[in-house]
Amino acid sequence: MSTPAPAARRLLVLDDDPTGSQCVAGVDVVLDLDTDRAAHVLTAPGATCFVLTNSRALDEAEAVALTRRVVGGVLDALGPEAAADGGLHIVSRSDSTLRGHVLAEPRAIAAELAARGRAVDAILFVPAMLEAGRFTEDDVHFARVGDQVLRVEDTDFARDATFGYTRSDLRDFLEERSGGVLPAAEVLSISLEDIRVGGVDRVEEILAGARDGRWVVVNATEYADMEVVAAAVGRREAAGATLVSRCAPSFVRPLAGQRGARVLDADAIPVGAGRLEHGLVVVGSHVGLTTTQLRAVQERGGLVEVEIDVPSVLDARREQHLAEVAERLRASLVHDDCVVYTSRDLVRTDDPAASLAIARSVSDAVVEVVRQVRTMRPAWVVAKGGITSHEVAASGLGISRARVEGQFWPGQVSLFAAEDAPDEVLGMPYVVFPGNVGGEQALADVVDVLTAAVRRPRPDTAPTPRSS
Repeated sequence: MSTPAPAARRLLVLDDDPTGSQCVAGVDVVLDLDTDRAAHVLTAPGATCFVLTNSRALDEAEAVALTRRVVGGVLDALGPEAAADGGLHIVSRSDSTLRGHVLAEPRAIAAELAARGRAVDAILFVPAMLEAGRFTEDDVHFARVGDQVLRVEDTDFARDATFGYTRSDLRDFLEERSGGVLPAAEVLSISLEDIRVGGVDRVEEILAGARDGRWVVVNATEYADMEVVAAAVGRREAAGATLVSRCAPSFVRPLAGQRGARVLDADAIPVGAGRLEHGLVVVGSHVGLTTTQLRAVQERGGLVEVEIDVPSVLDARREQHLAEVAERLRASLVHDDCVVYTSRDLVRTDDPAASLAIARSVSDAVVEVVRQVRTMRPAWVVAKGGITSHEVAASGLGISRARVEGQFWPGQVSLFAAEDAPDEVLGMPYVVFPGNVGGEQALADVVDVLTAAVRRPRPDTAPTPRSS
């Protein structure tokens, strides 16, 4: 059969935490791993659907199994044509600071496609997230930290307890993360010169030379670079090639055929009737920037602060402690905005598996508190941190599908509107705020915008009738 035109490309994005949709708007996000739900979204030509796997919180074997299950389930639900033509492009969306299962997840996608007769020709590696100051030049990945531009190996992100690394040259990084199985010399590169001088023709030529799942590093310092690459991807797919992308949020935008950003102000944020006038900030991330942003919220005042004590969560006091935290929040939300956060003293271990287990236990504690508090119908909820954002949305609030309304800044901090969720959650703006983006005052600024949205005059302030 004929291959669909690039404009009709459907985009399935497997997001290893909920922050991958920061650069797009008007797309669906599925949080409950219901592959039929995702496939239904993708029946429309040109549709983009994110599936939140939260796989960054899993070990590699679990992440691979989950990736194959989701991809296989979506392909089966879409039918044999999805596996046989180039109309579906699959993205393994990941962190712009190189954390996560960088090699294993795209390879799992390729294996699932191969099992259905589609051999993957190339895996594009595009970690640039321009809005957050992460870009790639001469194959070296950089991150802006404060007023400095650093090679990512020189940032705190490279010292991640689970996904640490020592190389910033992306070809060397792939060799390091593969344990030498993928030699740097075998990784192709699309340079800025290829993009800006050779244009779509040159990039297409490089991609045409890729076979057998060849990794291709993409350099990019501005959106125009990624738009050229996305156009070349479209050409190759129209010619019958199968490509997979491993990328940060920015590259999703040109792949989805979108340009620009939808930036939200208080007037553009819908707040449902029948809700409290106060909202909840949930902080779980432990990166240094999050702690700084939390201090800024605290310094502005006006929020009741409630701490989840991590040592208590990890011992026999857990159940009683979480019940006390939830009760204090329920009482306080009636009169005040609240922030609940995990204690900032990080519990460390040298064992990566043990580190993940601790992170899961703390995340489960945050989720349980939110689950107990959501029946209060808070005006809004902000979740700070990637893993936190996913678990709070899917398990704490029970959201199974949401729509990305837009962002608070271009390409940063998304607002979700729940579409499939419990009654007490519908109509509640939900903010996905990554742990590693924004300035020192960013979290406090988001709270101010949400507060203004709640307090603005609206024609229907009567509570929505609810069935008994």
